[in-house]
Amino acid sequence: MKTKLKDLTVWITGASSGLGEALTLEFARRGATVVLSGRNSEKLEAVKNKCKNPKKHLVVPFDILDVAQTEIAYSTVIEKTGSVDWLINNAGVSQRSLIMDTAEEVERKLMEIDYFAQTRLTRLVLPEMIAQGGGKIVMVSSVAGLLGTQYRGAYGAAKAAIHMWANSLRAELSDKNISVATIFPGFIQTNVSINALTGDGSVQGTMDEATDQGLTAKAFAKQTVKALACGEEYIIVAGRKEKLATLVNRLSPPKLYKLIRGAKVT
Repeated sequence: MKTKLKDLTVWITGASSGLGEALTLEFARRGATVVLSGRNSEKLEAVKNKCKNPKKHLVVPFDILDVAQTEIAYSTVIEKTGSVDWLINNAGVSQRSLIMDTAEEVERKLMEIDYFAQTRLTRLVLPEMIAQGGGKIVMVSSVAGLLGTQYRGAYGAAKAAIHMWANSLRAELSDKNISVATIFPGFIQTNVSINALTGDGSVQGTMDEATDQGLTAKAFAKQTVKALACGEEYIIVAGRKEKLATLVNRLSPPKLYKLIRGAKVT
């Protein structure tokens, strides 16, 4: 049975651009009330104004790495909306550097953003979500969290960690009417590679060819929201090559990594 999205309040982090913006627009198009969060309030307001019925939605800017700001943001959301039905943990940053060239502090930063910030916010939201009788937690992982490839060592590790954490959370909350879904995007046409961290912590600043030729963010959002509304919990949204790679990985990991070693990955 499909969930009636028009009855939901959906909180989306990283909503100012990319996948978060696309998800915001799709949820709003389908009638949900959306809470948009990210660091840049002007960009969030711009996204909100693109939404269907913009006055229906709420902008709550905060830095997801700041514990105090995160707690204040949650209090604001509850005060303004009364409840959070679905939490979409979408905020994150990617990486483009070889492991041997990546400083430890950069790896720690990737883990802080892509893992610890997501688990922190989820733990904050869950008590009230359980008390209200149910809800949905969504983690945006990555195909890179399923397959280890060059230039994404720490990023893939963080995305794999959030995937495994979500699996455990799903098992622990199975009797609380809380569903837990994980999204695994492949190459999607966003600024993810432009904003990716290099080995010294600076941003790459350029678009990867594979990202530029990936699915559109709009197509990603349509597939993702449809799958979530249908209750799917393990959702790969990617092109044919990425989906084939995940299949080969399940059937024969050694064969996949032989292919990866010989592939041009940037």
